Amino acid sequence: MPHRKRYVPPEDLPLYCLTSGCTKLAKADALCAACLAALRAHATDPPPRPRRALKPRQGGFTLIELMIVVAVIGILAAIAIPLYANVQARARTAKAQADARTLVSAVSLYAAHMGTLPTGLEDLNTAAVNGLGQTAGPFMSSTPTAPAGWTPYAYTSSPTGVFTISSAGDSTTVALP
Repeated sequence: MPHRKRYVPPEDLPLYCLTSGCTKLAKADALCAACLAALRAHATDPPPRPRRALKPRQGGFTLIELMIVVAVIGILAAIAIPLYANVQARARTAKAQADARTLVSAVSLYAAHMGTLPTGLEDLNTAAVNGLGQTAGPFMSSTPTAPAGWTPYAYTSSPTGVFTISSAGDSTTVALP
């Protein structure tokens, strides 16, 4: 590409300062005295920070992306909710088993002290005096309540010294001899 010659205005045309907005007369390709002084005064100022170029359109998520996220959340919920319900049922069963074992221990202590089985679970909540005048108990501070949705703990005994403690719920029966 050939070099272009710089435009030189004719001598008879008035020349203006090269600073934009300045209307003072100056020499050709120069600044007026006021603009030159202002330029020198600001020469020690730090250079302006470069501006970050903005993208023409920065949008949000598309409809298909949002629908995929909702579908994934729905699938995870469909998996998690039954598992959570199963954990709750197993916890209720474990509570019933632990309560039944505690009741069996208390009945055994009562039978060892008194020489006979209690007539009901409420007998375990009070002090008992045996035939020798010895006092023991209460063997439990209170009778435990069955888990939510379970039948209350049932106690049955026979004259031969065999007893059963049971409760049912969540399609499960807990029974201990």
